[in-house]
Amino acid sequence: PAPAQAGRAPGPPDGGWGWVVVFGAFVSIGFAYAFPKGLAIFFKEIQDFFGTSYSEIAWVSSIMLATTYGAGPISSILVNRYGSRPVVMFGGLLCGVGMISAAFCTSILQLYICVGFITGFGLALNLQPSVIIIGKYFLKRRPIANGLAMAGSPVMLCTLAPLNQFLFDNFGWRGSFLILGAILLNCCVAGALFRPIGAATAPAQTQGTEEGKDALKVKIIEDGKGKSSPPNVPMESTTEEEEGKDCFEKVNQYLDFSLFKHRGFLIYLFGNVLMFLGFFAPIVFLAPYAKHTGIDEYSAAFLLSILAIVDMVARPATGIIANSRWVRPRIQYFFSFAIAFNGTCHLLCPLASSYSGLVVYSVFYGLAFGMVCALLFETLMDLVGAARFTSAVGLVTIAECCTILLGPPIGGILIDTFGDYKYMFIKCGAVMVLAGTFLFIMNYYNYRVLAKEEKERRRKEEDPKSVRTENEGRNNWKKDSAQDGPELEPLREKEGVKKEMNGT
Repeated sequence: PAPAQAGRAPGPPDGGWGWVVVFGAFVSIGFAYAFPKGLAIFFKEIQDFFGTSYSEIAWVSSIMLATTYGAGPISSILVNRYGSRPVVMFGGLLCGVGMISAAFCTSILQLYICVGFITGFGLALNLQPSVIIIGKYFLKRRPIANGLAMAGSPVMLCTLAPLNQFLFDNFGWRGSFLILGAILLNCCVAGALFRPIGAATAPAQTQGTEEGKDALKVKIIEDGKGKSSPPNVPMESTTEEEEGKDCFEKVNQYLDFSLFKHRGFLIYLFGNVLMFLGFFAPIVFLAPYAKHTGIDEYSAAFLLSILAIVDMVARPATGIIANSRWVRPRIQYFFSFAIAFNGTCHLLCPLASSYSGLVVYSVFYGLAFGMVCALLFETLMDLVGAARFTSAVGLVTIAECCTILLGPPIGGILIDTFGDYKYMFIKCGAVMVLAGTFLFIMNYYNYRVLAKEEKERRRKEEDPKSVRTENEGRNNWKKDSAQDGPELEPLREKEGVKKEMNGT
């Protein structure tokens, strides 16, 4: 028989090749987050070329962002099945194909398909595997590693904003899309750096478990040859039941729906769904707003570069602060403050009537944006743990895609209706302040309930009469809240084999 630890992946190394993986995630995450924002440089010209409104052109970035988040469960399933490396490389190929195809589009609807859906799906296959593999390589230094990887977004945005303006001036928006499609193929190189950690992987473990179960089935059949078996229980029907059960278990393994019973996960989910209604619209309309006020094109693009430079410093700094012993135990409060601070910046943006005022707004917006992005996945992993993080990311992103899809078009409708950008900024700011306040209050409630539950558990443990009852309740709780993942698959298979033996 195989050893007890066979097939179990080693612990996170917290260094070594992990820093190379962080660099690959830096590139992959950078393109996934910065590319939809960098395309805003072309919106004014594409709008004039196709004769569309602000709300219609905003659907390009909106569909791309919504597809990037909405394809989260598909990305999670592919990562669980094939690993992060091939998924990211395939995503980079899709990104390149989508942008090259967009260069030949003749209508805004074709842009929705090529840029929005194809490129957005490719970015989805870059984003989540990059975040997931960092959790496998790091534990103690995970907030720092996440902060460094998330810094790829501002670095890429700082580079793409002036680069896109330069490409447009020299090659037009069609030629720029061809070049950008070639640049996005570098995601394939970044994915090649995602070496699987350890020799054991989930598919191999599942395969070993299946082989063990088949061997036990053969043993049961052989042992039953000399005994009388029930004539009315055919082995074929038993096998079909087992196969049906295995299919359901695999679905539940890839997407852990028991997370919807997790109080902290639900609080995080509702707060983030509300937050994303106003998260991306300001950065999409920042450059068009500057052009609308009479600022020249390069100065308008430079506002995105200023935002990205501040964001670049804010993300690693936020990761270091979040990793400190004072903040990490209550990191959810820090995340709530970052969201509310972001919304306050948008509420004050209409007061910036000159270019210098927009520069100040870009500085504070970059700081707030970097804080939110650096904590976005770390707070989720803090709530659900690394083992359930893959499923949690998939479920969160598909819920967030609806508000991500509606955010920029709603902002465009407000601009078209009132002819002024300030109402769009006020809407986004109010929504984000509300989301930050909601998360702060509900996380405070969650911490209080957890402390009360822990106190009650200790009291019961000190009471000798309730020890047996407490142990039974804990066992039942473990069964209900078992983490779906490759490491628990052998336990499920053993239970299935045991039931089959009893049945025969």
